[in-house]
Amino acid sequence: MSDELQAILDRQAIIDLTIAYAWILDHGPRDRLTEVFTEDVHAVLVGNEFNGIDEVIDKVESALGPLSISQHLVSNQQVHIDGDSATCRCYLQAQHTVYGAEGGENYIMAGRYEDQVVRTPDGWRIADRTLTIDWTEGNPDIRRRS
Repeated sequence: MSDELQAILDRQAIIDLTIAYAWILDHGPRDRLTEVFTEDVHAVLVGNEFNGIDEVIDKVESALGPLSISQHLVSNQQVHIDGDSATCRCYLQAQHTVYGAEGGENYIMAGRYEDQVVRTPDGWRIADRTLTIDWTEGNPDIRRRS
C-alpha cells in the first residue's frame, strides 16, 4: 500500500473515532468507549479531569444516564498525523433533554474537542482529550442533574 493511501486511511480512521464517540454517547452501550479511547486515557471534560477508561465511562454514564435523550454532533475534523501518533480537533454541539423538566427541557453545549491520538494494535485510539465549551443555551439545570 502506498504511503499516500495509508495516510488517507489513517485520517479517516481517526475521524471515525470522533463519530463513534458521539454515537456511543447517545446510543450506547457506553462500555464500548474502550473502542475509542486507550486504557490509560487522560481527559478533561467540562472542567473536570479523568484518568483511565473506567473514570471516563463512569463520567459519561453519570452525566448522560439521567437524560431522556441526547444528541452529540461532531464536525470540521482537522487531523495531523506523525507516524503512529496524531492530533485531531473538531467542533461539537450536544443537545441534552429531560422531558418535562421545570425551566425547559433542553440544554445545548457547543465547543471543541482537542485530541492526542495513538496507533495501537487494535487501531487508532484517543489517548488524551480536552473538551472546551464555547457557548451554551437553554436550561443549565439539565446538566446539573448529572
